[in-house]
Amino acid sequence: MTSRVITPGPYRATKLWNEVTRLFRAGMPLRKHRQNFRHYSSCFTATAAVEWMHQLLRSNSNFGPDVTRQQTVQLLKKFLKNHVIEDVKGRWGTEDLEDNNTLYRFPSTSPLKPIPCPAPASAPSSIKKRPSLRDKEGFFRFKSIKKHEKESQENVDPVLQTEEENQPTEEQQLPRRELTVEDEQDIWRDITITHLQRILGVTSLNEVLDQRHVNPQNIIYNMTKVNKHGVVTLDDKINDLPHWVLSAMKSLANWPKYDSAQPSYPGFERDVFKTVSDYFYSLPQPLLTYELYELFINVLGLLQPQCERVAIEALQLCTLLLPPASRRKLQLLMRMMSRISQNVDMPRLHPVIGTRTLMVHTFSGCVLGSAEECDLDELLATRLVSFLMDHQQSILSVPEFLLSAINDHVQYLRTVQVPVSNVPNIDASDPVCVPMPIYAFCRQISGAEFEQQKQASSQKAMEELLEILLTDQNMSEKDRRKKLKQFQKQYPDIYSRRVPSSDRTENKTDNKPKIKPPLLNIRKTKAFSIRN
Repeated sequence: MTSRVITPGPYRATKLWNEVTRLFRAGMPLRKHRQNFRHYSSCFTATAAVEWMHQLLRSNSNFGPDVTRQQTVQLLKKFLKNHVIEDVKGRWGTEDLEDNNTLYRFPSTSPLKPIPCPAPASAPSSIKKRPSLRDKEGFFRFKSIKKHEKESQENVDPVLQTEEENQPTEEQQLPRRELTVEDEQDIWRDITITHLQRILGVTSLNEVLDQRHVNPQNIIYNMTKVNKHGVVTLDDKINDLPHWVLSAMKSLANWPKYDSAQPSYPGFERDVFKTVSDYFYSLPQPLLTYELYELFINVLGLLQPQCERVAIEALQLCTLLLPPASRRKLQLLMRMMSRISQNVDMPRLHPVIGTRTLMVHTFSGCVLGSAEECDLDELLATRLVSFLMDHQQSILSVPEFLLSAINDHVQYLRTVQVPVSNVPNIDASDPVCVPMPIYAFCRQISGAEFEQQKQASSQKAMEELLEILLTDQNMSEKDRRKKLKQFQKQYPDIYSRRVPSSDRTENKTDNKPKIKPPLLNIRKTKAFSIRN
C-alpha cells in the first residue's frame, strides 16, 4: 500500500478524498469479531479504525502530523455518512460513529466519488489582449531582447527590413510609449499570475482560479502600502480590526507584558483568547475567502519537505490576491499565533491540548473554508494553517522577486518606442478613431534555414571580435598576444582565414624579444679559489 501525492489541478479535494478512501479500504485490518452472541467476519471496531486512520493521516504528506484523534473521528463519521463504511447490520447515512467498540465493515459497492471532466480551457474574457504591451514569448524574456536583436533581424522579411532602414532617425520618428493606469494594473496582475502558474506547474489556472476574482488593485495595495514590519496599512479604518480585538491580540502576543490597566485574574488569558477566536469566527467568510479556496487547496500539494521553498513562494503570491483588509487580519493573526506558541511563559490555555496544537485547531476554520462544506475541509485547513504559522514571516512579506520583475517590465515598456510614420492622419479629438502603431511580423523560415542563419550570424560576430583584437590601439602587445592565442585555439578556422600562416610567422619573428648585445659578449670567467 503506497500513498500518492495529489499534485495541483482541478478537483484536488475530491481526489484527496478518493485517495484516503482507497488507502483505508486497502490497508485497514479486518478480522472476525463477536458481538451480542453473534460472530461477524471481515469487520473492525470503530476504535481500531480511529487508531489506524489517525496513524495514516499523520504520516501522509497530504495532511501532516498535526491531525488530531478527534479530527480522525470526524472523518470516519463522514465515511459512514457517505457509505464508505457501514455497520455490520448494513446501516449508514443517518447513523453516528463514536470512538468505541461498535463493529463496522466495508460495503460491496465502490465508495469513490466521480471526478467531473474539466471543460476545455479557454482564455477568460476579463483578460484583454494587448499586443503592444505583451511579449508573445512571455513576460520574462524582455531582459534578453537586446542580446537576440541581431538574430531577430535576420528573420525579418527583406521588404519590411528595407522599409525599416529607410525610416528617419529615432528622435524624430519614435516617441516613447505612455503607460496608462490600466496598462500598469494589467502588468501587475499578469506577471503575478504567470509566476504562480509556473510555480504550480500547470498550463492554466482557469480550472482552479476564476480570473474575475483577481483584482490587480489588491496586488498593488498589498505590495506597496505596508509598514516597516511588512503589515498592510489600511486607508479605510472601517474594515480594520476593532480596537478591542487589537488590544486583546497584543495582550496575548506580548504575555505577560500587557497593559496594567487591564484586569488580571486566574484564567484571564483564556478569556482573552476566547474573545479573539470568537471575533474571527464571526467574520462573514474565512480570511482566505471562498473565491480563493480552490487555489489554496492546490498549493497544499506543494507542502512536501523537499518543496518547502517553492510552497512558500506560491503562498506569497496567493496571499497577495486577498483583499487588503483580509491580508492584514491574516498577518496579525499569524503573528499572534506564532508568538503565543513560542512563548514559554504563557500559561496553559487548554487542560489537555498543547499550545501550538490549540492555535492551529482553533483558528483553522476561520482561515480556510469552502462556501459549500467539503468533507476534508477541517483536515486541509489544519495542514495549511500549520504551515502558515511556522513560515508566516516569509509568506506574508512582500516578495522581492516579484516586485523586481514587475518594475523591470514596466521600465522596459516605458522605453519601447512606437513607430508613427505610417499612421494615417486621424482627428485626435475623435473618441472612436485612435491611432494605433504599425507592427511588422516575421517571415516563417525552415529549421535548416534558421540553423544556417544562426551559424552565419555567429561567425560574423567572431570575425568582428578578431578584428578588434588585431586593430585595437589601446591594448598592450602582451594582452593582444594572449587573447589572440586563446582565439586561435577556440576558433582556428576563422583565425586562419583572417591571419594567413605567412603573417603569423612574420609577426612571431617581429614580436620575439630581442637579446641585448652585451649579454652575448659575456665570457666564462675562470673560477678561482680564495685559498692559496
